[in-house]
Amino acid sequence: MLAAGLSGFQVSVGLIMAIGAQNAFVLRQGLRREHVLACVLFCATSDAVLIATGVAGLAAANAAVPWLDPVLRWGGVAFLLAYGFRAGWSALRGGSALAPRSVAPGTLGQTLATLAAITWLNPHVYLDTVVLIGSIAAQYPGRQVAFGAGAALGSFVFFFTLGYGARLLAPVFAREAAWRVLDGGVAVVMVSIAARLATG
Repeated sequence: MLAAGLSGFQVSVGLIMAIGAQNAFVLRQGLRREHVLACVLFCATSDAVLIATGVAGLAAANAAVPWLDPVLRWGGVAFLLAYGFRAGWSALRGGSALAPRSVAPGTLGQTLATLAAITWLNPHVYLDTVVLIGSIAAQYPGRQVAFGAGAALGSFVFFFTLGYGARLLAPVFAREAAWRVLDGGVAVVMVSIAARLATG
């Protein structure tokens, strides 16, 4: 159970780490110290709901359709490799830097509405949490709940660290090199998870 939970934690953090609109928004909010608790709770809770949907739904689907498991497994491998190579390319290409003042101050309602759109209207969030995490959880028969709990915990830890640790990262992420290092780390994590999934 512990191994499944730790694996879920690692997969979740590895996927969420990829820099995107949601993470950049939370990081900017943290740098500006605006509505940080509401933002991190919204993101982590949304992930937990989607992870639970993926773990429960795919477990039931695998029981009804046996051939679905290998299809999802190799689909997950392909997706992780594509994700990893994209992050690696971003690390090599560079060109990113954080500009927290680019987001105008807003009310709590405006902030959460923007975050809801970024989170729930992004098709990648469904691929990451429902499809990919759900398909990897299926590789842990009888331990899917532990895997899903670890993945949800990873989301909470990541977003709280991102939101409240942002003020410490402000000077670092003003530099392009920091984003390149982070993207490089994401690439390594994604490819290593794909390799483990491919080898069972």
